[in-house]
Amino acid sequence: MPRMTAAAAAVEILKREGVTDAFGVPGAAINPFYRELKNVGGISHTLARHVEGASHMAEGYTRAKAGNIGVCIGTSGPAGTDMITGLYSAIADSIPILCITGQAPVSKLHKEDFQAVDIASIAKPVTKAATTILEAAQVPGVFQQAFHLMRSGRPGPVLIDLPIDVQLTEIEFDPETYEPLPVYKPQATRAQAEKALSFLLESERPLIVAGGGIINADASDLLVEFAELTNIPVISTLMGWGTIPDDHALAAGMVGVQTAHRYGNATFLESDFVLGIGNRWANRHTGYNMEAYTKGRKFVHVDIEPTQIGKIFAPDYGIASDAKVALELFIEIAKELKASGKLPDFSAWAASAQERKATLQRRTHFDNIPLKPQRVYEEMNKAFGPETRYVTTIGLSQIAAAQFLHVYKPRHWINCGQAGPLGWTIPAAIGAAVADRETPIVALSGDYDFQFMIEELAVAAQHKVPYVHVLVNNAYLGLIRQAQGNLGINFEVNLEFENINTPEIGVYGVDHVKVAEGLGVKAIRVTDPNELGAAFEQAKKLAVEHQVPVVVEAILERITNIAMSKTVDMSDVTEFEELATEPGHAPTAIKPLTV
Repeated sequence: MPRMTAAAAAVEILKREGVTDAFGVPGAAINPFYRELKNVGGISHTLARHVEGASHMAEGYTRAKAGNIGVCIGTSGPAGTDMITGLYSAIADSIPILCITGQAPVSKLHKEDFQAVDIASIAKPVTKAATTILEAAQVPGVFQQAFHLMRSGRPGPVLIDLPIDVQLTEIEFDPETYEPLPVYKPQATRAQAEKALSFLLESERPLIVAGGGIINADASDLLVEFAELTNIPVISTLMGWGTIPDDHALAAGMVGVQTAHRYGNATFLESDFVLGIGNRWANRHTGYNMEAYTKGRKFVHVDIEPTQIGKIFAPDYGIASDAKVALELFIEIAKELKASGKLPDFSAWAASAQERKATLQRRTHFDNIPLKPQRVYEEMNKAFGPETRYVTTIGLSQIAAAQFLHVYKPRHWINCGQAGPLGWTIPAAIGAAVADRETPIVALSGDYDFQFMIEELAVAAQHKVPYVHVLVNNAYLGLIRQAQGNLGINFEVNLEFENINTPEIGVYGVDHVKVAEGLGVKAIRVTDPNELGAAFEQAKKLAVEHQVPVVVEAILERITNIAMSKTVDMSDVTEFEELATEPGHAPTAIKPLTV
């Protein structure tokens, strides 16, 4: 039997589980593992500038490509605690990442050793498993189990903590005979699928709510096939955006209290049956007024996690199943129903959803200086085509993006949906770009999100990771300011100051162009809406030429209120800005405005 260090065995297992890339920051307690990364070879490593950044890079890497599992690595103590935010955002959105940390020697645990913290206990609430390995011989089994857990059932992250002496201990391990454990995923039965579709047969105005579980199951093509077969409109959740192309005749928009379309909410409120697949009824989608969301309609919920069914509200019927298996059965049964003439004709209902899509639109075309954010998204729609993968996290910039941008493919909207940590965008975009260097990436940040982990731009410069980063700058915590309005305050949310080194930008404070250039990337500032298109084209060319990110900073008006519900009620959304009343008001809308 071959002998090697436990750290070498761990690296061998990573390779045999399909890992080709890792993100991290070395340190004394994890250096033996890094030695084996070098000696064993086969895994490319991206050196982050912050360990939290490494965890978000791993997330972006997983989200960008089916089957990927991002790996982030750090030393003991603060490295692990820094990565907790990445683990939280991963488990919240059902994203598998593996976090590997170094640790003090086993004999020094619980003795307040330097940078020794019980990271496994800290990480347990935000992982599927978190383990400090005390015996070197357990390393292969724990790593094998980690991948099994990450892929089985509802996907999610795992943390493995490696004391330095465990890493260095030699064990017997044969990599050539190693095999991953079989993945477990619950599967719907034929009887369950028939029961679910019996609700469809009784309905007149059905909808499909397509969640991120469909993307995780790599089943978007099946969703589209089922929708086309039954002629049922599809509402995507924020995490499920891209399961059906926005320009598809059955795409009915998004529903919710923030990241929603007027026509999406209107169509939902007209429905009488909802088939939710791979979604979790998140409160940004349903709102807090559950009566408004549920009254007058029946629900069937399909989810890979049994305990998710009934967590938010009790559906009329629930199925614990992988989305792909369920959709395969739905298609099989729907074909039989259609062949026997028992499938209802929903064409008039589907047409009505498209009529709402063509009439209930928000205005994007403004010529104001400073820029209105809506115009930025309009110009993004013109400049960035259907192949574009967008990466963003939280704030008014993200909410407006979901209202105005267009997504045509799964995994082309990469968004930290539930946790929404500021600073996520830059490292996640880097991870996504490492995972797929062929798909053009456009990141989107408000100025505060951009500043949180701005140092990671240097990582992209060092490792030649090109993408375009659209930065909308109003020198405000815009979403928090808007939320504070409900409380009658505007307190500690303004970021403006007069920068003594860049007086030309007035009160917008931070000179993002200089900072970005100082970190080794290119940057362009835009103040005129008519210059946005040219700036985006130049950014695309510069990114290709220099193989680095290119930041396009759009200087916005200080205050813009983006449409959302003040009462967290999806039936009560306030429109703060002018609505589209003529086609020229929304020239890049999916459907030309009908007036």
